[in-house]
Amino acid sequence: MTIQLSRRARLGLAAALLALAAGGAGYGIAQFGRADAPQQQAAENGRKILYWYDPMVPSQHFDKPGKSPFMDMQLMPKYADEGAQGEPGVAIDPARVQSLGLRVAAVERGALASGLTATGTIDFNQRDVAIVQARAAGFVQRVYARAPGDVIGAGAPLADLLVPEWAGAQAEYLAVRRTGNPALVQAARQRLALLGMAPGTIAAVERGGRPHNVITISTPVGGTIKTLGVRQGMTVAAGQTLAEVNGLGTVWLNAAVPETMAGQLRPGQGATATLSAWPGERFAGRVAAILPDVQAESRTLTVRIELPNRGGRLRPGMFASVDFGGASRSALLVPSEAVIRTGKRTLVMLALAGGRYQPAEVQAGSDTGGRTEILAGLSEGEKIVASGQFLLDSEASLSSVPARPIGGAASVPAAQPTLYEAVGRIEKIDAGGVTLDHGPVPALQWPAMTMTFRLGSPALARGFRAGDRVRFGFDQPPEGPTLRRMTREAGR
Repeated sequence: MTIQLSRRARLGLAAALLALAAGGAGYGIAQFGRADAPQQQAAENGRKILYWYDPMVPSQHFDKPGKSPFMDMQLMPKYADEGAQGEPGVAIDPARVQSLGLRVAAVERGALASGLTATGTIDFNQRDVAIVQARAAGFVQRVYARAPGDVIGAGAPLADLLVPEWAGAQAEYLAVRRTGNPALVQAARQRLALLGMAPGTIAAVERGGRPHNVITISTPVGGTIKTLGVRQGMTVAAGQTLAEVNGLGTVWLNAAVPETMAGQLRPGQGATATLSAWPGERFAGRVAAILPDVQAESRTLTVRIELPNRGGRLRPGMFASVDFGGASRSALLVPSEAVIRTGKRTLVMLALAGGRYQPAEVQAGSDTGGRTEILAGLSEGEKIVASGQFLLDSEASLSSVPARPIGGAASVPAAQPTLYEAVGRIEKIDAGGVTLDHGPVPALQWPAMTMTFRLGSPALARGFRAGDRVRFGFDQPPEGPTLRRMTREAGR
């Protein structure tokens, strides 16, 4: 049976067939795209890709390459073979190292300046204070033009004091002198001294032959008047304080030093101060005392430095910077920027062979001049990442790569045993070794103590004697701490 279709029907049928063909083609293209997707993740240089990620936000994963939605940079692939068994650390494609800005530095031994800087303020030397008192009761006849804060020289007059009690005693003394009896003269003279007369006043009575019951009260030292308690016409009692004078020949610089640096300071060591009031000039002094209390708010302790004050230029209240100086010492050093401080531990990122990287825990020491001392956890010659290490540490955390513990550091060759450095004073030298009163040894967590060290060689003690201050290096063989080198401290 033949069915005749109208022109409109034939056009509708053609449109339906075309839509069906288009749908089939779209399905085939979609299937082709889905079949090709695993191939995008299957290989890049023959390595399987697990996902793509932004190094700045490594916790966010993407199923295809492209530009990061967080940063203006391309996503990076995460390969399945990264972190293979038996090989520590994470692997980074050498082609990506430059784009990450990684920079590698070697752990090296060098001279670390033991200098410490702090800030402080100038204060009066409280040990250089004179108290001016009345030696006898009397009346103030005259006061000189003085006021608190004035700077005066030694012997400057403060007031004239009339002492009625002295007149009779001095007249009696002059009468006894005329008798010519040495014993009576000596007794009368002793009485004048007991009444509070200065030897100069008694000598003036002897020279003039008449009583002197008006005495000029003067200051025994030069300096600034802290308090002045004498006024015209007042009555004073014996022993009453008339003035307090603080000398200015030396001043104190009270510096605030972090408590973590307290072990580096000793009373008597040198210090150099600089002040903005005298730019380009340095004032040398010494540490007079380390005060026992610590400021709870700033966790600092006060170090008192005594400075000569030639010309009175250092004035209490001035702000100063102080450098405690000190001789340099040998230490393992790394760039300070390579150190990662997490709050719970300190890490560096090791650069291993084959483009692999592993975090390593370290014990850091002093930090100066852009370099940090490593007390434990690294060996000389190892390679660490000095720039870009935070990205590697984040990747290592995501990959569950454990940090190398401090005890797992590469061993130092036997020809160069690990030496611990310290400074001390020789107490005794005998056949059994050298007894040293030494400071703390942070690498071993030793406090300051006195102990005996074996001599690695008898020649080490040659030329030294008790009392010498030395810098020494020692190791710890099974026999006990043994000296390997010893040098006399510079300037000792």
